[in-house]
Amino acid sequence: MESMPVWAKDMWKEIGSPELNSLGPVLNGSLLERRHGLRKDDLIEVLLDARLLPDGRDPWMRGRLISSGKMTIEILCDDGRLHYVSRDAIIEVILVAHMRPAYLDDTDLMTYERDDMKRRSKLNEKVEKEGVGRDDSHLWG
Repeated sequence: MESMPVWAKDMWKEIGSPELNSLGPVLNGSLLERRHGLRKDDLIEVLLDARLLPDGRDPWMRGRLISSGKMTIEILCDDGRLHYVSRDAIIEVILVAHMRPAYLDDTDLMTYERDDMKRRSKLNEKVEKEGVGRDDSHLWG
């Protein structure tokens, strides 16, 4: 915590000041026990390709990783704004600190994903039932 940059300390406090020692990466040992890679809510610093930025803009973005997709990452930056950054513009990502357990150890995240799948399934069923122009007369049952 002492070596954490000032901007990261503020975000660490905002997320509830998780105990960081147990959340660190495990890079050695048996393959099943290793835990590495970026995680949702990690505090990161991202270096952007300066050739793609307007003149004078700082190429470093600092903040909390909100999501990571195939083409973009979403960062809540220390300026309080959400930024969607193209992966093509990223030169380097530096992990400042993990804020959550690794994916397979994160029961909160697993519970959220399960509940979200149930919610989406119910919503899809509702949309199908209320769909306009449905013709199920050819189905048996």
